[in-house]
Amino acid sequence: MPVAAILSCALSSAAAESGRPVEIIAHRGASHDAPENTVAALKLAWDQRADAGEFDVMLSKDGRIVAIHDADTKRVAGVDRKVVDQTLDELRRLDVGAWKGKKFAGERIPTLDEMLATVPPGKRVFIEVKCGPEIMPELDRVLRASRLKPEQVVVISFHADVVAASKKARPDLEACWVVSLKPAKGKKLPTGEELIATAAAIRADGLDLSASKALDETFARKVKKARLKLYVWTVNELPLARRMIEIGVDGITTDRPAWLREELGMKTRPQE
Repeated sequence: MPVAAILSCALSSAAAESGRPVEIIAHRGASHDAPENTVAALKLAWDQRADAGEFDVMLSKDGRIVAIHDADTKRVAGVDRKVVDQTLDELRRLDVGAWKGKKFAGERIPTLDEMLATVPPGKRVFIEVKCGPEIMPELDRVLRASRLKPEQVVVISFHADVVAASKKARPDLEACWVVSLKPAKGKKLPTGEELIATAAAIRADGLDLSASKALDETFARKVKKARLKLYVWTVNELPLARRMIEIGVDGITTDRPAWLREELGMKTRPQE
């Protein structure tokens, strides 16, 4: 058997030691191949056998939850105006697909309920909240109106207060704190102990960390010992994905779910 095949088998076995293989999470949908944070990207993620789809959300001027990453619509739609200053109707007039290619021209900014409607049974969504806790009442309303079960939804955010608010409003939903392990200029990288302490204080179920050299086996072991889930982003290189599996992460967020699954030799997780 070729060395690469042996390594893939070993990684798959290591990932399945707990009885649950590593989740392949599509970053902003299958964003390598489709315009990010759109229905097209999320549907493609399911076609590419992603276990879960991740996308960003924030509130429009009239209080509707829409899927978009940036605070303004300049990069994806060519209109330099803040999302919070536009109503849902105004946002829906924008074309957020043409920048990715002619075949995506006419793709619109979706609402949260439209994104949730694409989710097949047994799959999950990681909803990254880009605004503040003020989104929680509407988020709760939309989630309860959807057909998704609580175990299919994970709320994630860089904002610790959003994670805390999510656990207070919906303790039945998994909520994870997103943290970059790449320190900002002039700032010190947080230690594993500090991250774990904050996660405990906000009642987070896990940490969603940038995949970097700082995240090693020792770091991961501390997170696991604290009974926290450990997810990583955004992994589009095979050696990095292999290292993340070796240290025991629960899920890997990637722009290329089909490619990564194939390269790792991983089977699709069984639907529950």
